[in-house]
This record gives sequence, structure tokens and C-alpha cells, in this order.
Amino acid sequence: MSIDAILERAVNGERLSMNDAIALYESDEVEKMGEAANKIMKKWHPEPITTFIIGRNVNYTNFCDTYCRFCAFYRAPGSKEGYVLSNEEIFKKIEETIAVGGTEILMQGGTNPDLPLSYYTDLLREIKKRYNIWMHSFSPAEIWKIAEVSGLSVEEVLRELKEAGLDSMPGGGAEILTEETRLRVSRLKVTWEQWIEAMEATKKVGMHGTATMVIGFGESFEERALHLQRVRDAQDRTQCFTAYISWLLQPENTGMYKTKKLGPRDYLKNVAISRLFLDNIPNFQSSWVTMGPEVGKLSLEYGCNDFGSTMMEENVVSSAGTTHKVNTNEILRLIREAGKIPAQRNTKYEILRTFDGEEVIEKDFIMQN
Repeated sequence: MSIDAILERAVNGERLSMNDAIALYESDEVEKMGEAANKIMKKWHPEPITTFIIGRNVNYTNFCDTYCRFCAFYRAPGSKEGYVLSNEEIFKKIEETIAVGGTEILMQGGTNPDLPLSYYTDLLREIKKRYNIWMHSFSPAEIWKIAEVSGLSVEEVLRELKEAGLDSMPGGGAEILTEETRLRVSRLKVTWEQWIEAMEATKKVGMHGTATMVIGFGESFEERALHLQRVRDAQDRTQCFTAYISWLLQPENTGMYKTKKLGPRDYLKNVAISRLFLDNIPNFQSSWVTMGPEVGKLSLEYGCNDFGSTMMEENVVSSAGTTHKVNTNEILRLIREAGKIPAQRNTKYEILRTFDGEEVIEKDFIMQN
């Protein structure tokens, strides 16, 4: 079946249906999809600029009682291999980030049943007392765990966290927003409805979040389309998402190690279809951390306008055996090779500095785990 009519409708601004998305997933005309997605990206972002953020992923704890089959990072509560970082360790990581021009801390961990709400609010207050840094932290699953431990509602927890210093919330843990896949790979994790509820509550309390998607669990094309529909519907209702990020399951070293690993073409196709379908989310991040720098660069021709974070530190994906280290000057080079002008942004997608010509970052930092 030719997908030309679907792509033409999308480029002309017509909203695609789930059946359209399924037809695109069934097609192998990935380059055509990329071309159409790129046209839509340029409607949102007509200037040839690709943004990135200097940030750090701080995994403050690996204790987790959710036990996802696809995670190699977590340790069960009580495990001798588990940890909770001390405040001093977290402060040191933040200081290192600020020293190289960093503006964002993406702090995430497991669903730790032993940490009360006061742990999070006290930590945020201590951070904000010391540093001028944007805290883009705690995914929906963590928020629901805090709510469970504290006895408060998700909205009440988010209000407390915002008051203490939380600035925005990452959209980790969405994976595939259907119960069919979630019950198979992460049956103790928040439901798709709870994930959406947490993201919409983020906007209610005056913050914003991001939307994510992970493919490669053996989900059907129909499930992928339903995931996109649910994200688009939530955005229609609340405008809670500033950006969208998708990547592939990394099954190595996990309980899903026998799962066939998808490749770069699957990733690029998903990026393109997502850009075509999600007509109400302005920013699409490349996922070079999982896909590698070269595929990350290619994604800038498939609908992405942003290269994501420098990710000075990352432990969750790397626990599954996927480790791509890229320093900031490497990001500048890759963006330029894609024919774009690199620009450093903040979490709100405001441009802080544009790198014309051959400018480089004076201070650079590469984490070696």
C-alpha cells in the first residue's frame, strides 16, 4: 500500500488517525516518512538551528520495588548492592555540572519505598539554597511511589515538590502506554492512566513535563499507534509536554535478553511517524545515548530539532550495556555535520548561546562510569 496520501495529508496539516499510524508502521518506506517528518519539523522550526542542553543525569537511588523485566539498573529494597546517594555526593555532581556551563539536573531513581516525601522536599530545598540550577526530576512512577508512601494524592505531592524546588518533570516510564505490554514487562509499574494522570497534574500545579516512548518489547503496531494517540490526547487537554523523546529497548543484561533487538532503521521510522502524528508537541529530542552519535545525527533529518542533553552521567541505559559517551564539542561537530547551527538551550527551550562558525565549548567534561 502506498503511504504517499497519508504523508501528503500530514504535511498539509491534516491530523492523522491511528489507522494512518498503523499503515505507516507497516510500510518500509522509511526515507519517505523521514522527508515528510522533516518538512513538519521545519514548520515548527524554520531556522536551521539544532538545540542541545548541558545537563547531567543523577541517579540518586537504585533501590526499586517495581522490578521491570527490562531494567538492569534496579536493586531490590534491602540489597547490599543498593544505594541512596548522600546529599554531599549529589551536591558535588551538581557543582561539576555548573562548572562546565550546565543548566539542568535530571534526577531520577527507582521507586524506593523507604524514602518519605520529606527526603525529596528537604533535598530540593538544600539544592536550591546552594545552586541556581533547573531541577527536571522524578518521573511519574517515582511520584506515585512518593504519594503511596506519604498518603497524599499525586497532585498534592507535586505541589509540595514544586514548592521545595522542583521545576519540571521528565516523562520516563511511559515505555508503551497500553496495559497489554505493561502487564507483560512491568506489571507492578504505574498503569498508562496513572502515567498520564501524573503528567497532566504536573501542568495543573504550574510545571511542565516531557513525553517518552520506548519500542521493542514485542508490542504490536496497534499498541504503538495507541500510545501516540494517548500522548496526543493528553497534550490536547493540558499542553503538558514541551518535548517528545523515543528510543529502543536495550535488552542486554536484563530479563528480556532474548528479545530481538531493533535497529537504527526501526528507531528512525518511529521518530518520523511520531513527528507526523504528534502535531501538538513542538520539540523532538534525538536519542543518541541509546542509538549512538551517528544515528543521532541522522535523526535530525527525520523530525528531531534537538540533540537532547550532553548527559555527563547516565547509569540506567549503560547498565543494559549501551554506553555512548559524547562530550559537548562532539555534539557541536555532529550538529554541524548535519548542516545545522548548534545552539545551547535551557529546559524551557530558550536559546542561551548560538555557536556560529567553528566556536567550541571552552570547558568540557566526559564522565567515565
